[in-house]
This record gives sequence, C-alpha cells and structure tokens, in this order.
Amino acid sequence: MKDAAAPPLPWDVAVESVDSADARALLREYYTEVADRYYALHENRRSTSEEIERGLAEYPPGYLAPPDGVLLVARRGGDVAGCVGVRLLDARTAELKQMFVRAARRGRGAAGVLLVAAERVAAELGAERLRLDTRLDLVEALALYRRHGFTEIAPYHDEGYAEIFFEKRLGDLSGSDLRG
Repeated sequence: MKDAAAPPLPWDVAVESVDSADARALLREYYTEVADRYYALHENRRSTSEEIERGLAEYPPGYLAPPDGVLLVARRGGDVAGCVGVRLLDARTAELKQMFVRAARRGRGAAGVLLVAAERVAAELGAERLRLDTRLDLVEALALYRRHGFTEIAPYHDEGYAEIFFEKRLGDLSGSDLRG
C-alpha cells in the first residue's frame, strides 16, 4: 500500500511592513520582473541595476503603510511566496499594487489567495471598489483579474506604463478564507 501524499500546507497571508527583509526582497523581484519584461518587449534587453534602483526609489515612504495602505505577504510552510499591496485612493476606492508571486511558487493558488485577501483588506479600509492598472503584456495578470470578477474600466490616472484598467465592486467579504 502506497503512502498517500500529504495535502499541501495552507497559505498564510499577513500584513507585513514594506521595510521587512522579506517585503523588500519581494518588491525588488516584482519590479525587476516587470521591468525586464517591459524592456525585453520594447528594447530587446533586460533592465539595468540602475533602472531598478530608480524605479524602487519612486515609491514614497509610507506608500503601503497604515492607515491608508498595507502590504500583504503570502507564505506556505514559512516559505515566502508573494505579495500584494492595497492603498486607499479615496474614502470609497482602494487600489491594488505590486501583485507578485515568485516564479517557483506560481500555479499553486497563491495569486488567488492574495487577491481575495486584498479584497478583504480593501473592504476593511472602507472601500466599496478595488481598482488596478496593468500592462497588456502581463497576460497572466490579465487572466487572473478577469477570472476574479474584475472588469475593464476607463483610465483613472495617466501615469506611465499603465495600459489597461480594472475595477471590482466589493460586496460582503466577511466569510472569505485567507488561508487557501
């Protein structure tokens, strides 16, 4: 008789300071990946370390910190897998930022768990809707957002790199399970 494989450990999602070592590493990996994909598509090259440093420096202190924002980090069995930020744009609108799952952890449900957690946090912050922007070349992200009920909307800002905008109305999320 073969031993049954142990079920996967649940995902743990928790608020974490953007200044923690794990958060800094995740945000650097996120920024490097999206920059590399952008430069590969438009300039047939990878990003430079100087470009990554400049890009990371554009995020102001407190950008994803209480009382108007948070960074959520997903772990499984203590292994850091990904992150997502939520920040208030106004009293009724939150924005999803820096959604990222490490390549080795993709395809295991972390992105969905992070997205549900972000929706709950946005609702807890008082938001009635959650918005986001992304690029058209980030096809995995587009599929994820559509699968989770986000619908395309008109642009809500004119910052560079954003090519498509989404929104989801937030309902009662009190029963959502953040452990996946």
